[in-house]
Amino acid sequence: MGIREIIEGKKEWRAHVARVKALPKDYQIVYKEIQKYLFKVGPVDLTEGGLLSGIVDLFEEGAASGKGVLEVTGSDVAGFCDELIKDSKTYADLYQESVDEKKNKK
Repeated sequence: MGIREIIEGKKEWRAHVARVKALPKDYQIVYKEIQKYLFKVGPVDLTEGGLLSGIVDLFEEGAASGKGVLEVTGSDVAGFCDELIKDSKTYADLYQESVDEKKNKK
């Protein structure tokens, strides 16, 4: 990764954070919890894809239409996250694969 790519990545992240900060407070709180959850259990390619930006897009639309954040996500926010990443490879999947490989070598 070159210096230009690093700088561009930082610019994109700062723009993303600015969008989150422009959301209503309840949306910001739920977004930060979603972000923590996804960074902990989420897909391997989380930072490369547009998942977080897509969530902000969804939240911006919900806020613009006057909906509360839980009207957008539903009351089970973790379930909302799980549904978003259901077809993605997670770090837990990678770990399980490595454990299975070690078992098969014995």
